Amino acid sequence: MKAPPSQSSVLSILRQLEWRVRHAVENTLSGEYRSTFRGRGMEFDQVVRYEFGDDVRDIDWNVTARLGEPYRKKFVEEREVTLLLVFEDSPSLRFGSAERSKREALLELAGLVMLLGAVNRDRVGWVHVSPAGHVFHQPERGRGPILHAAAKLLSQPAPPVGAPGAADIPWKFLSRAAPKHSVLLWLGDFPPRPAPEGWPVLRRRYQTMGFRVDDPWERGLPPQELFAAYDPAAERLVTLEGSPAERAAQAEWAARRDEAWKAIFPEPLSRLVVTTQDNGLDALVRLFQARMRAAGGGRS
Repeated sequence: MKAPPSQSSVLSILRQLEWRVRHAVENTLSGEYRSTFRGRGMEFDQVVRYEFGDDVRDIDWNVTARLGEPYRKKFVEEREVTLLLVFEDSPSLRFGSAERSKREALLELAGLVMLLGAVNRDRVGWVHVSPAGHVFHQPERGRGPILHAAAKLLSQPAPPVGAPGAADIPWKFLSRAAPKHSVLLWLGDFPPRPAPEGWPVLRRRYQTMGFRVDDPWERGLPPQELFAAYDPAAERLVTLEGSPAERAAQAEWAARRDEAWKAIFPEPLSRLVVTTQDNGLDALVRLFQARMRAAGGGRS
């Protein structure tokens, strides 16, 4: 089994990525990255008269009914954002039909998000969950601490192939692991399954987002008829015939997976799916730009 990279080697990689992240924040995101997470995550200030163009979601219906004209809640920005990453590790993430596995691509996304948090002076923490248990790194701020926290996450050992049982995510613990209105970013493989118990409560407490990495073969089997693939979950080599039945079964599984995925993250801009061949930073920039457009550049 391949040994996990050392924290020193991961730190070197993260420092190489850091300049790309800074360039994206300073030039492409134009300093508005923070507003993409401010959305509903603000502190209540006062009630003011509603004006055309204000967010209708902020209307205070009790005050509106009492005074006979629309009033809305006004918010003030919190001084900092807290990002809490939940990395759900599983043997299936070790699959890769191209140059890198899904796990490698997903860890890179996690590292990029943490670097974005460091550049924007946010607090960043993480929970690594695997069939063997979970490791918690409490949120902290500052470039150095976040770089080392990211290196520690990226150097966590992968679950062995054939590991028994699924990861048991400590949702009750996570509900108290970060301040209210923090951003909870769940990264994983997301097989078809229902939302976890208590998920609606977490969605009310946090701004929830989900990141997933697909292998190209998950989106469509290769065109050839016979090909071999290693199944890390079953820990065996399998030969696929590419028959109509296999392709139909694969398409049905993908549809069920996407249905469950959208049920957990119903808002389109709360979820991100990339492939192992995509540029992770470019995908993040596009997502944040879309969120900024949807938010209208933030609140006034």
